[in-house]
Amino acid sequence: MKGILLAGGAGTRMYPVSRIYSKQLTLIYDKPLIYYPLSILMLGGIKDVLIISNDETIPLYKKLFEDGKHLGMNISYTVQPAPNGIAQSFILGDKFIGNDSVTLMLGDNIFYGKLDFLYYALEHNEGATIFGYRVNDPERYGIVEFDENGNAISIEEKPNQPKSNFAVPGLYVYNNEVVEISKNLKPSPRGELEITDVNVEYLKRKKLKVEKIGRGVAWLDTGTPVSLLQASNFFGVIEDRQGQKVACIEEIAYHMGFIDFARFEKVIAAMPKSDYRNYLERVIKEL
Repeated sequence: MKGILLAGGAGTRMYPVSRIYSKQLTLIYDKPLIYYPLSILMLGGIKDVLIISNDETIPLYKKLFEDGKHLGMNISYTVQPAPNGIAQSFILGDKFIGNDSVTLMLGDNIFYGKLDFLYYALEHNEGATIFGYRVNDPERYGIVEFDENGNAISIEEKPNQPKSNFAVPGLYVYNNEVVEISKNLKPSPRGELEITDVNVEYLKRKKLKVEKIGRGVAWLDTGTPVSLLQASNFFGVIEDRQGQKVACIEEIAYHMGFIDFARFEKVIAAMPKSDYRNYLERVIKEL
C-alpha cells in the first residue's frame, strides 16, 4: 500500500498568510499541520509516501522530512502545477503508485481517536473504501446517501438539499484502478478533476464501500482560520492533560517498528534543544 499526501491548493481561505507559506505549514499547537495527516498514514503502516504540493512549498517539505529515511520511510515529492482537483493526485502519482493500491489523505484533514475504521479498510479493501462522518452542515461537503440496508447509493458534492448528514472526509483507500479512472475523468464545471467523480465511478462498478465512522473519533477539517484555531486548542488541551504528544512522527516511527531503538536515539540526538526534544528524551527513558 502506497500513500499520497495532497498538501497543495491555492489557500485562498487562508489569505494573507497563504501569500507566504502553505497552510499545511501553519502551526497546530506545537507542530506543523502536515504532521497530523502524515501521522495517520504512518499509523496505517504506510512507509512509502508521496507528498504533492506546489513548486514553492516542496523545498520546505523536503527540509522538514528529507527522504524520510530517518523515520524508516521513503518520502518522495512531486509538483502540482495548479490546483486542478484532488483526483489529479493519481495522475501525478502514476509512477509512484505503480501496480500498488493507494491511500490518499488531504493535508488539511486530521483524525483523532481509534483508527480501527482505517485499519479495517486497509486490510479488506478490494475496490474503493471511503468513509462517512456525521456533520451538522452537510451542504459544505460531499455527502453519501444510504439505502435502508446501509449501502451507499449516491454521492453528491456540496448539495443544496443533502440526502444525509454523512460527509466524506479527506481520506480515501483505492485499488490500482483509481489511476485509470482518474485519467478518464472530465473536468467539472469549476475546471477540476473531482474526487467525487472517482467515487461515483467506483459506485457504478459496484466496487465502492462506505464505512461509517462512529462516535469517539474526531475529524477536523482545518481549511479556515477558525478551524485551525479550534484544532490547535483541541490538541493543546489533550497534550497538556495527558502529557503525550499527538502526531509525534518520530515516536510513531519507533512504535510502528519503522526504526529500531538505536535509530530512535540518533534521531533525537540530532534535534536542537527544545520542548519537542525534551518530550522524546522522556519517552525514550520510559521505554
